[in-house]
Amino acid sequence: MCRVYTQDPQFSQFYSNYLYLAPSFAGLTDKNRISFNYRNQWPEIRHSYQTYSVSFDKFIEKFSSGVGILAYQDIAGTGRMKTSSIGLQYSFDFKLTSSWHARPGMHFNYTERGIDFDRLTWGDQITPDGISSSSHEHRTLEEAGDIDFSTSFLSYSDKFWIGATVDHLLKPNQSLYLYEGNEANQGNVPLKYTLFGGVKFQRPEKLLRPIPTTIQLAFLYRQQEQYRQLDLGVYWYHNPLVIGLWYRGIPFYKEVFNRDAFTLLVGIKTGELNIGYSYDFTISRLITNTGGSHEISMSYVFRTKPLKHKMKMVPCPDF
Repeated sequence: MCRVYTQDPQFSQFYSNYLYLAPSFAGLTDKNRISFNYRNQWPEIRHSYQTYSVSFDKFIEKFSSGVGILAYQDIAGTGRMKTSSIGLQYSFDFKLTSSWHARPGMHFNYTERGIDFDRLTWGDQITPDGISSSSHEHRTLEEAGDIDFSTSFLSYSDKFWIGATVDHLLKPNQSLYLYEGNEANQGNVPLKYTLFGGVKFQRPEKLLRPIPTTIQLAFLYRQQEQYRQLDLGVYWYHNPLVIGLWYRGIPFYKEVFNRDAFTLLVGIKTGELNIGYSYDFTISRLITNTGGSHEISMSYVFRTKPLKHKMKMVPCPDF
């Protein structure tokens, strides 16, 4: 038996999937919001990664709190390895100064991993006459699940935001070879650290230019075990069009050189519905093999009743 190391699923449009980014974003707006995200990573590679997520969140004015629910599933490989998760989130918004607010958040979830053993082909199935239908390979568990917990902190003003998340604080065990008392078969998910932030610039409205133009600069840094990743990006918004460009990798840090991709985003924002599409141009050594990555996001906001007081908004992007 060998060990296999993996990382959490990722989304290029992480601000359109902000409950996955940090539970502090639960109740981000003064309306209710439903979001859907789909990512098809490296479609030219057979049985590549397919990731789906859906979420709902709302702000509860009476308690200055946000609540949300997030579910996602990641499917990959010949054996259709599935990682599924569903969880509840809570955030609390309070004022630090006259200009800055803070939002701590937490996320309780249940995660399950499973594989279709019958889709796999083992060495003893390969014969001179072809592929045998049976194998003597020891079968793993078909599914393994555990509970998990994450926490985050977000601080923001009218133009700036900065936040951090720590995922997998309970280090859930997802090993499909689960034997009592055998530490070698523990499949604990390692801690993941995330740091994100940015700044928003807005050109003011004028008589001959009634629609403002917004530019947002943002970054996202993630680390899980020895793996590190940095995303740097810029968004340009002129109602209703959003165009974004991102670079993913750490090109000047020799020990973890991981030049990965450029991401181009095009989105449409209306009063209630946002739709975004992004494509990752692979620039790593896999440049000729992956076919890039496609990602689609959709969100819909609606209000059940107006708030009594105007809510301070986080100035981060919507995609």
